Amino acid sequence: MLSPRKIATGVYWTGAVDWDRRLFDDLIPLPDGTSYNAYLVQGSERTALIDTVDPEMTAVLMGHLDKLGVERLDYVIANHAEQDHSGSLAQVLARYPEAEVIATPKGVKMLVEMGLAPAERLRAVADGETLSLGDRTLEFIHAPWVHWPETMLTYLREDKILFPCDFLGSHLATTDFYATDESLVYEAAKRYYAEIMMPFRRVIKGHLKRLSEYEINLIAPSHGVLYDRPEFILEAYQSWVADAPHNIVVLPYISMHGSTRKMVEHLVDALVSRGVTVKLFNLAVTDIGELAISLVDAATIVIGSPTDLTGPHPTVASAAYLANALRPKAKFATVIGSYGWGGQMVKKITAMLPNLKVELLEPVIVRGYPQAEDLAALEQLAETIAEKHAALMA
Repeated sequence: MLSPRKIATGVYWTGAVDWDRRLFDDLIPLPDGTSYNAYLVQGSERTALIDTVDPEMTAVLMGHLDKLGVERLDYVIANHAEQDHSGSLAQVLARYPEAEVIATPKGVKMLVEMGLAPAERLRAVADGETLSLGDRTLEFIHAPWVHWPETMLTYLREDKILFPCDFLGSHLATTDFYATDESLVYEAAKRYYAEIMMPFRRVIKGHLKRLSEYEINLIAPSHGVLYDRPEFILEAYQSWVADAPHNIVVLPYISMHGSTRKMVEHLVDALVSRGVTVKLFNLAVTDIGELAISLVDAATIVIGSPTDLTGPHPTVASAAYLANALRPKAKFATVIGSYGWGGQMVKKITAMLPNLKVELLEPVIVRGYPQAEDLAALEQLAETIAEKHAALMA
């Protein structure tokens, strides 16, 4: 167990590193583990704990508070009600009966509904409201939909430290406290953005604009490393939420008997020969996090599938559902694949993508194994995609 780590005078990291966790929400792969970051802020008159930790790590948090000699806690700032940040709240409140929980109005309601804190221990704060700890001031910034509706950020004015909870974080277990290896952190943060934040891309733009009004020396999120060079993560997010995609095709596919694979291979060659980058994912072996990352910048999504019981292969259907849920900024989409005796694969796949504001390009669907005329149709599809991308990038 790592010891509490000093951030500034009277400000400490009191979180927990989870080296072994490999799945989040029984859905999201965590190849690099994660951390649950909580922070203690000691003012001249009062002390506040910003967020708690996942319930399985409660003992770690309590051990940190013991090591720091925290005998009284005046406030617990609940930036976010989700259990990996508020799951230890009941135990903290039991140890510190004088502590008051601070949250947004929606946060107060959710904490009560989830059984994490009693109503009499909670206080709702307005957007922009402040809380004095004596010689330190906490400012609360409501930030709904990054990524829940009750989320807020906390800004420590005197030290210019932003505690954004899930916003700007990364799933990364490491002994590095700050983003010293920026290439490693960039990939972890992009995966985190893709899997969790991308559906709220348009909302995040507004939050980034608001944060540009603050002087920030340090960003201390509730997952992953801290950013002592805040522009690193803020500029990355500006790039990810920007409307213009890159010259990239993402192609997730399944092939049951080789026909769809032959089509995929031919289309990839045709696209590459026309200067288009292709990110290919065999869904039988793909980490869905890697697929999500690729969707962040893609201009076109091509879904490859055989027909299975008149519709797409179930694994392809799952990938289409994921893409629809994540709402990437892609501008074009299409379907390629094969069938044996009939079906409505294209109709069923496109019906699963209502959230994607894309132009649907002419699909290429063949009966049996692709013949010369089918490969020619794939060449034409590649040409269309290349032309569309060229116009987009002009």
